[in-house]
Amino acid sequence: MNSSAWKAAGCGVALAIVAGSAFAAPKPEDEIRYRQSVFNVIGRNFGGVLGAIAKGERPYDQAEAVKAAKLVADLSTLPFASFGPGTDAGASHKSSPKIWEDPAKFQSLADKFQLEAAKLPAAAADLATLKAQVAETGKTCKGCHDEYRLK
Repeated sequence: MNSSAWKAAGCGVALAIVAGSAFAAPKPEDEIRYRQSVFNVIGRNFGGVLGAIAKGERPYDQAEAVKAAKLVADLSTLPFASFGPGTDAGASHKSSPKIWEDPAKFQSLADKFQLEAAKLPAAAADLATLKAQVAETGKTCKGCHDEYRLK
Protein backbone atom coordinates (compact mmCIF):
# COMPACT_ATOMS: atom_id res chain seq x y z
CA MET A 1 0.00 0.00 0.00
CA ASN A 2 1.45 3.40 -0.95
CA SER A 3 1.42 6.44 1.35
CA SER A 4 -1.65 7.95 -0.35
CA ALA A 5 -3.61 4.78 0.28
CA TRP A 6 -2.54 4.77 3.94
CA LYS A 7 -3.56 8.42 4.30
CA ALA A 8 -6.95 7.73 2.72
CA ALA A 9 -7.48 4.71 4.96
CA GLY A 10 -6.48 6.74 8.02
CA CYS A 11 -8.88 9.52 7.08
CA GLY A 12 -11.65 6.99 6.57
CA VAL A 13 -11.07 5.48 10.01
CA ALA A 14 -10.98 8.94 11.60
CA LEU A 15 -14.22 9.94 9.89
CA ALA A 16 -15.89 6.71 11.00
CA ILE A 17 -14.85 7.35 14.61
CA VAL A 18 -16.09 10.94 14.53
CA ALA A 19 -19.36 9.98 12.82
CA GLY A 20 -19.91 7.13 15.27
CA SER A 21 -19.34 9.36 18.29
CA ALA A 22 -21.83 11.88 16.94
CA PHE A 23 -24.53 9.23 17.17
CA ALA A 24 -23.43 7.76 20.51
CA ALA A 25 -26.02 7.64 23.25
CA PRO A 26 -25.97 10.77 25.41
CA LYS A 27 -24.56 10.46 28.90
CA PRO A 28 -27.18 10.23 31.67
CA GLU A 29 -25.95 13.48 33.24
CA ASP A 30 -26.40 15.25 29.90
CA GLU A 31 -29.97 13.96 29.62
CA ILE A 32 -30.68 15.10 33.19
CA ARG A 33 -29.32 18.59 32.51
CA TYR A 34 -31.29 18.74 29.26
CA ARG A 35 -34.63 17.91 30.87
CA GLN A 36 -33.90 20.28 33.76
CA SER A 37 -33.18 23.08 31.30
CA VAL A 38 -36.38 22.45 29.36
CA PHE A 39 -38.45 22.30 32.56
CA ASN A 40 -36.80 25.54 33.71
CA VAL A 41 -37.89 27.37 30.56
CA ILE A 42 -41.37 25.84 30.81
CA GLY A 43 -41.61 26.96 34.44
CA ARG A 44 -40.49 30.50 33.71
CA ASN A 45 -43.08 30.85 30.98
CA PHE A 46 -45.91 28.91 32.60
CA GLY A 47 -45.60 30.08 36.19
CA GLY A 48 -43.64 33.26 35.67
CA VAL A 49 -45.74 34.65 32.85
CA LEU A 50 -49.02 32.76 32.36
CA GLY A 51 -49.56 31.90 36.02
CA ALA A 52 -48.75 35.43 37.10
CA ILE A 53 -51.20 36.82 34.54
CA ALA A 54 -53.89 34.35 35.66
CA LYS A 55 -53.40 35.38 39.31
CA GLY A 56 -53.51 39.09 38.46
CA GLU A 57 -49.87 39.53 39.53
CA ARG A 58 -48.88 40.59 36.03
CA PRO A 59 -50.95 42.64 33.57
CA TYR A 60 -52.55 40.74 30.72
CA ASP A 61 -50.77 41.41 27.46
CA GLN A 62 -52.20 39.22 24.74
CA ALA A 63 -49.03 39.11 22.62
CA GLU A 64 -46.89 38.22 25.63
CA ALA A 65 -49.38 35.58 26.79
CA VAL A 66 -49.60 33.96 23.36
CA LYS A 67 -45.80 33.92 23.04
CA ALA A 68 -45.36 32.29 26.47
CA ALA A 69 -48.19 29.84 25.79
CA LYS A 70 -46.64 28.76 22.48
CA LEU A 71 -43.30 28.21 24.19
CA VAL A 72 -44.87 26.05 26.88
CA ALA A 73 -46.86 24.07 24.33
CA ASP A 74 -43.84 23.50 22.09
CA LEU A 75 -41.47 22.64 24.92
CA SER A 76 -43.95 20.31 26.63
CA THR A 77 -43.06 17.58 24.15
CA LEU A 78 -39.31 17.71 24.77
CA PRO A 79 -38.23 16.69 28.28
CA PHE A 80 -39.96 13.35 28.75
CA ALA A 81 -37.77 11.35 26.36
CA SER A 82 -34.88 12.26 28.67
CA PHE A 83 -36.22 10.05 31.46
CA GLY A 84 -34.89 6.91 29.78
CA PRO A 85 -33.05 4.02 31.39
CA GLY A 86 -30.01 5.11 33.34
CA THR A 87 -31.13 8.71 33.74
CA ASP A 88 -32.13 8.15 37.34
CA ALA A 89 -28.48 8.74 38.32
CA GLY A 90 -25.52 10.66 37.03
CA ALA A 91 -26.31 14.19 38.17
CA SER A 92 -28.24 15.91 40.91
CA HIS A 93 -31.98 15.90 40.27
CA LYS A 94 -35.35 15.84 42.01
CA SER A 95 -36.88 12.98 40.04
CA SER A 96 -38.43 10.21 42.11
CA PRO A 97 -37.34 6.62 41.49
CA LYS A 98 -41.06 5.91 40.91
CA ILE A 99 -40.58 7.27 37.37
CA TRP A 100 -38.43 4.31 36.40
CA GLU A 101 -40.49 1.83 38.44
CA ASP A 102 -43.70 2.62 36.54
CA PRO A 103 -42.78 4.45 33.34
CA ALA A 104 -46.20 3.85 31.77
CA LYS A 105 -47.99 5.75 34.53
CA PHE A 106 -45.41 8.53 34.36
CA GLN A 107 -45.86 8.75 30.59
CA SER A 108 -49.62 8.90 31.04
CA LEU A 109 -49.24 11.99 33.22
CA ALA A 110 -46.76 13.47 30.75
CA ASP A 111 -49.30 12.93 27.97
CA LYS A 112 -51.99 14.73 29.99
CA PHE A 113 -49.65 17.67 30.54
CA GLN A 114 -48.83 17.86 26.84
CA LEU A 115 -52.52 17.72 25.92
CA GLU A 116 -53.40 20.58 28.27
CA ALA A 117 -50.30 22.61 27.34
CA ALA A 118 -51.27 22.34 23.66
CA LYS A 119 -54.49 24.23 24.48
CA LEU A 120 -52.65 27.21 25.98
CA PRO A 121 -51.87 29.21 22.81
CA ALA A 122 -55.52 29.41 21.73
CA ALA A 123 -56.62 30.11 25.29
CA ALA A 124 -54.12 32.96 25.62
CA ALA A 125 -56.12 35.07 23.18
CA ASP A 126 -58.65 35.85 25.93
CA LEU A 127 -57.92 36.51 29.62
CA ALA A 128 -60.86 34.53 31.02
CA THR A 129 -60.11 31.53 28.81
CA LEU A 130 -56.41 31.78 29.66
CA LYS A 131 -57.15 31.71 33.39
CA ALA A 132 -59.25 28.57 33.01
CA GLN A 133 -56.65 26.81 30.87
CA VAL A 134 -53.78 27.77 33.17
CA ALA A 135 -55.74 26.14 36.01
CA GLU A 136 -56.27 22.95 33.99
CA THR A 137 -52.67 22.78 32.84
CA GLY A 138 -51.49 23.54 36.36
CA LYS A 139 -53.40 20.53 37.66
CA THR A 140 -51.38 18.28 35.36
CA CYS A 141 -48.13 19.83 36.61
CA LYS A 142 -49.19 19.34 40.22
CA GLY A 143 -50.30 15.77 39.61
CA CYS A 144 -46.89 14.83 38.29
CA HIS A 145 -44.92 16.88 40.83
CA ASP A 146 -46.88 15.43 43.75
CA GLU A 147 -46.08 11.86 42.76
CA TYR A 148 -42.82 12.04 40.82
CA ARG A 149 -40.83 14.99 42.14
CA LEU A 150 -38.77 14.64 45.29
CA LYS A 151 -39.27 17.34 47.87
